[in-house]
Amino acid sequence: MAVSKSEKAFRTITEVADILKLPAHVLRFWESKFKYIKPMKRGGGRRYYRPEDIHLLLGIKYLLYSKGLTIKGAQKTIQTSGVKSVAKLGKENYPRGAQLMEAVIKSSQSIKKLGPRTYLNLSDARLAQDINTAKLKSIFENLQQIRDRIKHRCEKKVIA
Repeated sequence: MAVSKSEKAFRTITEVADILKLPAHVLRFWESKFKYIKPMKRGGGRRYYRPEDIHLLLGIKYLLYSKGLTIKGAQKTIQTSGVKSVAKLGKENYPRGAQLMEAVIKSSQSIKKLGPRTYLNLSDARLAQDINTAKLKSIFENLQQIRDRIKHRCEKKVIA
């Protein structure tokens, strides 16, 4: 039976990759480039991320994907503004990540309560619908950000 986690619980790289909507290899790469990302490692090298690590990763994602900074630019931003400032950027600009994390926790708690032969009741169906809505909104926001980045790059090429 799956154990539900609190918001302050440590997360595996797979869980963090799902929250950030990035492949796990990107997180491992960022660990090598940003000295401030230090997940706890247990036996066998398995990574466990603290909530603060996740917020910092969200901030780095914002700097790289939304602001269009390079890795060096993001590193300089962290050095000048501080880790807490960049983590705050992540929390402010990716509230859907936090909401999705909460929805996953609620969903796992609901599933845990269900017996092996219990059917979903109406509130569980609504929770599933809320999770799907949150996922769709997040995908839509990501597409808008991609569109804006492409538009910005095209404008740069026209000017040059």
